[in-house]
Amino acid sequence: MNVKAILVAGGHGSRLAPFTRYTQKTLLPIHERPVIDYALGTIRRAGIQDITIIANRFIGQIAQHVGTGLPGERIHYVMEEEPLGVAYALGLARPHNENTRLLIYFSDNITTVELAGHVAAFREAIDPPGAVLLAREEPDPRAFGVAVLDAAGQVVDIVEKPEVPPSNLAIGGIYLYDERFWGFVDEAVSAKGEAFSISDINRAYVEHRAASLLNVGEETWIDCGTPATLLQASIMAKEGKLDPRPHRDEIQED
Repeated sequence: MNVKAILVAGGHGSRLAPFTRYTQKTLLPIHERPVIDYALGTIRRAGIQDITIIANRFIGQIAQHVGTGLPGERIHYVMEEEPLGVAYALGLARPHNENTRLLIYFSDNITTVELAGHVAAFREAIDPPGAVLLAREEPDPRAFGVAVLDAAGQVVDIVEKPEVPPSNLAIGGIYLYDERFWGFVDEAVSAKGEAFSISDINRAYVEHRAASLLNVGEETWIDCGTPATLLQASIMAKEGKLDPRPHRDEIQED
């Protein structure tokens, strides 16, 4: 079964104001390239060629930069006219992404983790392979979904933005889901309404014993949603620690 990607680049980007009054946050620079190039580089190196980009009123700027994609790619653009939540944004991409396995990628996240092996395993699996949730150790994970682990270190629950975190493993931003994804979305939206979060989907996979954590370990994962972290990512990119290229031996041209 094919694996497609949904790159979520909507919202107001209020943490990066005033810059986001004039452009989408994924077009802000990390050293010599915009944020979106690093996200697309991770997706492309994973071998995914069908990509839906969800963006706000600046979607024309993104389309001007990304265009129709690289040879062999299919890029779909969908506009989020208002930031009405994750369920609404994902629903805009649904017509292009049903009956498939998915990489859901929230565009603020820049990582050095390579996903090609995991995507290949998803593509080749005969039975639904469940979900792979990227996790990282955070000294203060209260702003994230946080993993609850059993004595054997297996994830048994996920708590969204807890005041007292049950562990230091934050889950947020990059996920692989099998073809049950939209069914779980429908169930969660029906039960939670506007309170829906992506953690509800992750919890559904956990309840079905179908979720595994991919701890980034010593690899890098930066949420570029603030000026401070954008600067941090720029310094790392200048030092050659972050890679925007679609392939490690191929430089992406404008």
